[in-house]
Amino acid sequence: MDKDFEAEVTLHLKRIYKGININKKIDVFAKELINIIGKNRKFKQPEIGKNLWSEKDIMLIAYGNSINSPGHEPLKTLGNFANKHYKDLFSILHILPFFPYSSDDGFAIKDYYKVDNKLGDWKDINKISTDFKLMSDLVINHISSESEWFKNFLNDNGKGKDYFLIVNKEIDLNKVFRPRANDIEKPIKINGVNKTVWCTFGHDQIDFDFSNPDVLKEFVSIIKFYLDNGVKLFRLDAIAFIWKQKGTRCINLNQTHEIIRLFRTLIDHCYADIVLLTETNILKRENLTYFGNSNEAHWIYNFSLPPILIYTMITGDCTRLVQWSMTMPPSQNGTAYLNFISSHDGIGLRPAEGILNQKELDLLVSSIVKLGGKISSRKTPKGKLAAYEMNITVVDALSGDKDGFDEFSHERFMCAHAIMLSLEGVPAIYFNALVGTKNDYIGLEKTKMNRSINRFKWKKDELSLIMDDKNSHNYIKFNALKRLISIRKNQKAFHPNASQFTLQLNKKVFGFYRQSTDREQTIFCLSNVSNKYHSLSLIDLNIKISGQWKDLISEDSLEFDDNYLHLKPYQTVWLSNL
Repeated sequence: MDKDFEAEVTLHLKRIYKGININKKIDVFAKELINIIGKNRKFKQPEIGKNLWSEKDIMLIAYGNSINSPGHEPLKTLGNFANKHYKDLFSILHILPFFPYSSDDGFAIKDYYKVDNKLGDWKDINKISTDFKLMSDLVINHISSESEWFKNFLNDNGKGKDYFLIVNKEIDLNKVFRPRANDIEKPIKINGVNKTVWCTFGHDQIDFDFSNPDVLKEFVSIIKFYLDNGVKLFRLDAIAFIWKQKGTRCINLNQTHEIIRLFRTLIDHCYADIVLLTETNILKRENLTYFGNSNEAHWIYNFSLPPILIYTMITGDCTRLVQWSMTMPPSQNGTAYLNFISSHDGIGLRPAEGILNQKELDLLVSSIVKLGGKISSRKTPKGKLAAYEMNITVVDALSGDKDGFDEFSHERFMCAHAIMLSLEGVPAIYFNALVGTKNDYIGLEKTKMNRSINRFKWKKDELSLIMDDKNSHNYIKFNALKRLISIRKNQKAFHPNASQFTLQLNKKVFGFYRQSTDREQTIFCLSNVSNKYHSLSLIDLNIKISGQWKDLISEDSLEFDDNYLHLKPYQTVWLSNL
């Protein structure tokens, strides 16, 4: 066993369990974890600062049953459909939890080691992993109340009997950050004694107790199992909440960061091409800490982008987007942002706090409601309810402005995606955005859960039919996105780690330029975020206007012999010197 590797793992464990009496020696525990993750592997020295991605990497996010066909297992249908229609567009496929579950569309897992038999089996997962780089969720904070482990906990016998967190009455729960409106405590009985367990999210989602090293060991085993089944990228779901400590808000604690560093150390010494992504829907300054010193997450979600970008498109004013862009530090080599506008979850409002003021947040929320969306709330420390996320499809969110629906739905949708696709980082597109899905009010009525509004599941034949209709908005949006993606993938300046510089223009035009790492290609990305024609002075761009620049989107060769660049409502140009 590599002594340096062992010493590093031991140090992580000492930091995690400092002041805690655990049932095993730290150095012995370190060897156990290394033996789990390193089984049948040769140890290696991690390559610091190596980028495992390029401008050609774009992620598609889908449920295992996003597409369904009678008589066929959904995972097979998804895999075959994606391979046939999307292979040239996406290199990464994130399949949202495909395990047996009891609620929350997969995020209340009953068994981490099984594939939901309504979706398929591990053979289907392995097949998909040969066609795409596969990302899986590691739902690490909690498990279903219907799981075998939690049942054993209630019976005080068997695996899991000490995996869960009894609420310590010494902890002031009013200080604990709440992402939901429900009570944190779920009443239970063990051996006839009344107790309560900790539920950060819903009462069907029981939090693990990571102060027990057996829980950490279990998750290292789960990671290894997923690696053996073709998973290349791990989304660490709700990772910010996993450690609880008296006198704190029980979010973003040092032990949480140390556990991520431990996972990174274990994986990097045994695998050359695995990516960890932290799902931390929190304030921007807190979210950025999950890069660590390039020793925690490889990627972090750019959670501030969706609410700020949608606010920009709704108001026709990019002032806040410019301010936000200027405060985003460039990611170091070996790390990257994951950019997105929509996902299976709602559009989080907390990441916009400190960027949008309360009046602007209220305007954003009221505008989304006008456009048919719903608002989910969380409970504040004072027991009041506050807007936490907006639930709406991105198609509907961008179908109008602060005054309601208008005729610029498609233009606004494409402008927002053009901005997202060109920003520093790896782009991700949710399946329902890709195919132009609108709000699912039938699903919402059925589940009474706001997030269902953006979790529509398609029938393959219906989707194929509507995507062949050249007059459908679905066909139009998909093919416009397809073209943008195809252009993006061929530009060195759009490498996730290529340089980015924000331009100071005006409140109607959001602009920045990207420069390839070899400095050969420069692309000026300019977007009119308003519903009016706008002319931009070339002097404001401060670029060399001699020679030719080509707009990659319109394919026009531009000779700057005029003093202005004229942009249509919501038009984006990508001006490249190559």
